Amino acid sequence: MPITKSAKKALRGSLVKKAMNDRNKKNIKESVKKIEKLVKEKNKVEAKKLLPEAYSVIDKAAKRGVIKKNTASRKKSQLSRITK
Repeated sequence: MPITKSAKKALRGSLVKKAMNDRNKKNIKESVKKIEKLVKEKNKVEAKKLLPEAYSVIDKAAKRGVIKKNTASRKKSQLSRITK
């Protein structure tokens, strides 16, 4: 446990940042799962409609540093490949 005042403040800040990061990662996973589910159900037209939303979520996470740029690029590439 933090002892000094600055360490306590840093802990509060890191907990807030962790919550934001977790929320962003959850949004990515949910959007990817939606698309994968539609592809499994042979509904690629609907999956393609959800691609821009998924790309947006992934790009925002990469911009904020939640995931790396190459990871974002790889996820987007995989999504586009399965929806073709």
